[in-house]
Amino acid sequence: MAREQQTVLNALDVAKTQWYHFTAIVIAGMGFFTDAYDLFCISLVTKLLGRIYYHVDGAPKPGTLPPNVSAAVNGVAFCGTLAGQLFFGWLGDKMGRKRVYGITLILMVVNSLASGLSFGSSAKGVMATLCFFRFWLGFGIGGDYPLSATIMSEYANKKTRGAFIAAVFAMQGFGILAGGIVALIVSAAFDHQFNAPPYSVDAVGSTVPEADYIWRIILMFGAIPAALTYYWRMKMPETARYTALVAKNFKQAAADMSKVLQVEFEAEEEKAAKTTQVGKNSFGLFSKEFLKRHGLHLFGTTSTWFLLDIAFYSSNLFQKDIFSGVGWIPPAETMNAIHEVYKIARAQTLIALCSTVPGYWFTVAFIDIMGRFAIQMMGFFFMTVFMFALAIPYDHWTKRENRFGFVAMYSLTFFFSNFGPNATTFVVPAEIFPARLRSTCHGISAAAGKAGAIVGAFGFLYAAQSTNPTKTDAGYPPGIGIKNSLIMLGCVNFLGMLCTFCVPESKGKSLEELTGENEEDIEETTDQIAASTRTFPV
Repeated sequence: MAREQQTVLNALDVAKTQWYHFTAIVIAGMGFFTDAYDLFCISLVTKLLGRIYYHVDGAPKPGTLPPNVSAAVNGVAFCGTLAGQLFFGWLGDKMGRKRVYGITLILMVVNSLASGLSFGSSAKGVMATLCFFRFWLGFGIGGDYPLSATIMSEYANKKTRGAFIAAVFAMQGFGILAGGIVALIVSAAFDHQFNAPPYSVDAVGSTVPEADYIWRIILMFGAIPAALTYYWRMKMPETARYTALVAKNFKQAAADMSKVLQVEFEAEEEKAAKTTQVGKNSFGLFSKEFLKRHGLHLFGTTSTWFLLDIAFYSSNLFQKDIFSGVGWIPPAETMNAIHEVYKIARAQTLIALCSTVPGYWFTVAFIDIMGRFAIQMMGFFFMTVFMFALAIPYDHWTKRENRFGFVAMYSLTFFFSNFGPNATTFVVPAEIFPARLRSTCHGISAAAGKAGAIVGAFGFLYAAQSTNPTKTDAGYPPGIGIKNSLIMLGCVNFLGMLCTFCVPESKGKSLEELTGENEEDIEETTDQIAASTRTFPV
């Protein structure tokens, strides 16, 4: 027997896929496009920052960022993202999804521009300013996670809900790809423009003054897609599920959904009264009832996201170091600064194009067929296998004739992270928690993920600082080496497999069925509900 649901909520579950669904995917997805661009573009310019601001005259090799500065530049945005996920996740349940949705974009636009305008009278000053603005950039990005996921889950029908939420997150792949393409275009343009006397860009290891423009332009470009999306976000109505189940305004929920889904509803006052009664579903986040019903679920979503992001962000942020370690990117001393940016961007763009982006869209295609649990388990399994396959015979992969095999296998770890837990950890928390706590619980789960990203950003930097633990890099203490780092990441992925058993399968079920928010049984079947609505052609 089905749980009693208001007609408007049942109609959302059985609604045909319409143009508005795709519009919502684009509107929410462009936020994630910007998120990924802003978070990962920093890895494209980290080495350039070292060459510009930490180059010592007369040194035998180009400058590099000190480990603590590199960790701060790469990881500070994640600290802001974690804080933003917790704050905006809570605010989205208190004030509504739409009311705070535009604030996140404003923060992203302002701080993307400000990051590129970072100033200071010394290298430390510039880096401190950059870190300050990237923290607040991350704060805005953090809000996008729970709000976008929750909005998309509450608009979608139950048959294709997983694909819709995954499609929003899949825009992250295009954001990573766009970062590489922008860096390629900017670096190529500057390399061509200044590749003539009196500039000495052809000299190996050189850094021309104009290189300072490159990283600034790349960082500032992230403001453009966020700014273009702001108007359309403000036009979106509040989700019917929030309006009906949290705000208790069924008439408004029906009116909003009539407009966007071309479906005519009549709010049924008698059912509304039943649903608005305070009952055993009024428990709070810190109650025994929540712990009993959803405690294990919250542990599953937080632990898997935490473990996934250790591996995912480590691999993404420091793939330039890994590629340098196996010789795919030449040593910095053999090329000028602008060309080094080009080489790094080309490598990361190739990885994104061949594995990262396809992985996301494989998830979109199969998540409502295979289910969330199967995809997440499969992804963690293959990530574990490929990490160990790279790490154990690492010396074999560093030989020149084998480096492309290393790159190919390394690409597969990205493919299965995205056709796997990197997508499902985003989808599931938006489905399995009650409407009044959905944004908050998604924010908590996502914040756990960003805690993992911080571990990856700061920990992997030191661990993989030297490809040989007996040597030093630029005078800094040696790390444990890339080989041992990859082994550690393989173990992390294996733990992710184990924690996946705490995550429930949500395929094919309505949100209210998953959360038990409506306690009264109803006699109407889905077909009767669908027949009671009138759909207009788009």
